Amino acid sequence: MIGGNRHGTRDGMPDPHPPFEILSPEEWTAPAVFNSPHSGREFPEAFLRQSRLPRQTLRKSEDCYVDELFLSCVGHGAPMLRARVPRSYIDLNREPYELDPRMFSGELPGYANTSSPRVAGGLGTIPRIVSEGEEIYRGRIDFAEARQRIEQVYLPYHRTLSALTQAVHAKVGDVLLVDCHSMPASASAHVAPQVSGGVDIVLGDRFGASCAEDIASFVEHELRSHGLRVLRNKPYAGGFITQNHGSPHRGQHALQVEINRSLYMNEATLEKTAGFQEMRGILDRFIAALLTYLEQRFAPRQLAAE
Repeated sequence: MIGGNRHGTRDGMPDPHPPFEILSPEEWTAPAVFNSPHSGREFPEAFLRQSRLPRQTLRKSEDCYVDELFLSCVGHGAPMLRARVPRSYIDLNREPYELDPRMFSGELPGYANTSSPRVAGGLGTIPRIVSEGEEIYRGRIDFAEARQRIEQVYLPYHRTLSALTQAVHAKVGDVLLVDCHSMPASASAHVAPQVSGGVDIVLGDRFGASCAEDIASFVEHELRSHGLRVLRNKPYAGGFITQNHGSPHRGQHALQVEINRSLYMNEATLEKTAGFQEMRGILDRFIAALLTYLEQRFAPRQLAAE
């Protein structure tokens, strides 16, 4: 088998609080990797002390329960990489050093990207705000702390994600990375006002640059077959992960999937609703169909080790 259940280590011993984890199938047979970078909800105590916001408010940036919604991928033979630390602590779907100088005491190094639209909006690698616009920190923080988070969480996470996708690509010659996210119910209102009840799913393939058209079209058609209203690339075309791991001409495909939170949770209380089990059932059937399609489309060699 290519992968196994792995956790972070510290001085050669298992880390009791790893910032991320791999959930691996008993036998890795599917030519795909699932990724959930924003569903982490284990808050470091030091971070909670720095924040002016309660834990519940900090969770407003979280893609709540998305890892659970897509978890059946493991039973279908594909691994999932998921963050355990929250998005409000570090955003793994950004460049490594997208940093807002207003947050830090002292000057930032020259290699920091301080002018991206995400930084301007307060949503850099170390976010300044939660999604509803509330400031996270009581005061400025040291760049040394940001660097520590990036070196201890961000960089190992991305090395692990690359290792997972490269393992499939080396065996099969092709791989699909499914980047799993959620969106507020109101997110698509301005791009699809004509869609009664709002959009259920937004697929991001960076306008064809990160994923082959036939794969994205299969996903769109399959989700629509379950009665879901699907848009592509509006308002989300894919983030840093999709861009960084999508290169279709090399057999490296990446597709971002955004799920309307109102389908499965109460956005105010962050509690699951009755729709959660229904949505998980739909995604279970979707994942099974997608992986069958990919196995035929990629015509893979034996993926699991002899």
